[in-house]
Amino acid sequence: MTDLMRYAAELEKTDGKSLPPVEKWNPDFCGDIDMVIKSDGTWFYEGTPIGRARLVRLFSTVLKREGDKHFLVTPVEKLGITVEDAPFLAVLMNVEGADDDRTLKFTTNVGDEVVAGPEHPIEFRKPSTNAEGKPYIHVRAGLEALIARPVFYDLVSLGEIEEIDGEAVFGVRSAGEFFAFGAADEIFDGSPIDQSNE
Repeated sequence: MTDLMRYAAELEKTDGKSLPPVEKWNPDFCGDIDMVIKSDGTWFYEGTPIGRARLVRLFSTVLKREGDKHFLVTPVEKLGITVEDAPFLAVLMNVEGADDDRTLKFTTNVGDEVVAGPEHPIEFRKPSTNAEGKPYIHVRAGLEALIARPVFYDLVSLGEIEEIDGEAVFGVRSAGEFFAFGAADEIFDGSPIDQSNE
């Protein structure tokens, strides 16, 4: 039986809704498996997309990040996988309230729901000086979701300019927090924003 099938058999015994305490599990490393989470959020095993949404959801609940590496873990096994960008993709945003009372709730491609705020910050990240930026939201335990292009357009439409340390900064507000995307003059000249989730 392959590593994937062993994991599937174990995970099918769970309800797939509650999150297991992976942060408390420290099993021995058992090697890498040929599983890749692509930058568009699609999960692949041995070069083939995993078509069962329930199985992807189950795997996502036992995903753990250690530094820059990602693993699938159980109490007795830890298997390394490849994540091209972020392991999750934020595919839906619901807006409640307005102004200082606004909250932004994001839903990921694997069914997680998080409200942007102190525990789930949004970060607009530029990998290097000349690279175009991408927006991410923290989901849990160091695992992030890339905010998908259509959702990001909706997010930008809610943006505002705030002065921080004497500089005009563009960003969005949720749950009492202001999340900066960058200097307003850079944002509006179109240079740093990229939403090619390719």
